[in-house]
Amino acid sequence: MTTTTPDPTATTTVATHATPTTHATHATHATPTTPTTHATPAPGPAEDPAAASAAPTSEAERLRRWRLVLGGGGADGTGCALSGRDAAMDGALASLYGRETGRGGKGADGGRRSAGLGASAPGVARWLGDIRTYFPSSVVQVMQRDAIDRLGLSALLLEPEMLEAVEADVHLVGTLLSLNKVMPETTKETARAVVRKVVEQLEKKLAQRTRATLTGALDRSARISRPRHRDIDWDRTIRANLKNYLPEYRTVVPERLIGYGRAAQSVKKDVVLCIDQSGSMAASVVYASVFGAVLASMRTLDTRLVVFDTSVVDLTDQLDDPVDVLFGTQLGGGTDINRALAYCQSRITRPADTVVVLISDLYEGGIRDEMLKRVAAMKASGVQFVTLLALSDEGAPAYDREHAAALAALGAPAFACTPDLFPDVMAAAIEKRPLPIPDMAEQR
Repeated sequence: MTTTTPDPTATTTVATHATPTTHATHATHATPTTPTTHATPAPGPAEDPAAASAAPTSEAERLRRWRLVLGGGGADGTGCALSGRDAAMDGALASLYGRETGRGGKGADGGRRSAGLGASAPGVARWLGDIRTYFPSSVVQVMQRDAIDRLGLSALLLEPEMLEAVEADVHLVGTLLSLNKVMPETTKETARAVVRKVVEQLEKKLAQRTRATLTGALDRSARISRPRHRDIDWDRTIRANLKNYLPEYRTVVPERLIGYGRAAQSVKKDVVLCIDQSGSMAASVVYASVFGAVLASMRTLDTRLVVFDTSVVDLTDQLDDPVDVLFGTQLGGGTDINRALAYCQSRITRPADTVVVLISDLYEGGIRDEMLKRVAAMKASGVQFVTLLALSDEGAPAYDREHAAALAALGAPAFACTPDLFPDVMAAAIEKRPLPIPDMAEQR
């Protein structure tokens, strides 16, 4: 077979293994010309990536790379045989993606290709070790998620030896939390260690910037009328005194100075994180729990964390350890946003100094009109109300567009938020200024 295709040598760090029909459904599968995904195996230890990209690629190397992309069989058209490391890599990929060829293709061993990792946790653990040998961590995480989703391996995560072999990430934590209630005691200790590893990584990444951003916002939110020179907010001062502009001198005479206050330890804002724990919100629950622990560590904030499905659970007393918070959630079930907001509303004592953050896809199973009335009442009382459709880096979420539009009409626009943006969103809410809402067109 003769094919005219782009040169797959444009990218060289991630391997994929699928037929062209797979490319439309799998996150890492792309045509070889796509710069942000990769269609060829990682270079071996002795290979210099810079030199490899600069050197011309031989026809044999091109065929080898296309063979690894297409997965073998008579339909791939390469006629290329694999051996050594390439054959082992191909076998690891075939175990996961081979079933999707759907054309009766055959693997390197001549047998009919079909996906499968075997029924035992030790077998899966060996496979996890193999893919870590051949692929970088970011690809390993994607392949793990595919193995869980495509081959139904969730039950095997209940085995301690498998948990010790996996590459821990936010998505794995979400899967473990969904299995929490059926997890045997022999596995729970290992599962908590995996979750704690991810949580500590997230805290290290997010905590410093969050505290710095919110501390500045709290300082600026405490305005004073007799500031010292270094504490003058010149932007607000000039705007407040524009009526005193003297054209002949081209200057403003400031009759009234507005300054930043230095927030004392007794000056607090109240923050309520209200988190939907339905199954689709797993990553958001993980990030929100970490942020909740960071906010709770700030003395100038009084933070409450509430999770809900059709019932409501207040986990505020566990905020000092986000791992306890996460294992206190129960992913799945229905959704009653109205009941959750009713609980949060009952705990608000200083509405003008309170920020309520609802994190939900807005698929309401409760009383819709009551939910909207509660939001309107909280905003009318002075509460800063923020609705996040997701708090994760997974891209555009699925959400109830009708409810999102109704909240926007109340002055509470709903939008998806990445973990990097969350500190800025909270700072804007604390200072009662417009929220940094991402372009909704980019979220679709």
